[in-house]
Amino acid sequence: MTKGTQKRRDEWRPILNSEVERWSLKSCEQLTGELTEVQAYEVVFSGNHYNVEVQLLENTDKYLHVGVSVDDGSVPASFRPLSSSFIREKSSGSV
Repeated sequence: MTKGTQKRRDEWRPILNSEVERWSLKSCEQLTGELTEVQAYEVVFSGNHYNVEVQLLENTDKYLHVGVSVDDGSVPASFRPLSSSFIREKSSGSV
């Protein structure tokens, strides 16, 4: 990875953290309802546009595993987006 690519990925970190936080606040019911398909959208941060993808990676009896990735659409850096994931445990009455 070049220095320029690493610097660009470092700029994506606040957007990734914000999107992970936003999605992780949702209930299991909201997540399963909204993530029947990959959610791909654009956000603007400090005047720059970023691509975000959110997807349901696992839906087990006990938890949901959600993946979030961010890039700025630049080539080749966007071929390897910055990604994270989180686990939302299900309560006994959840979907």
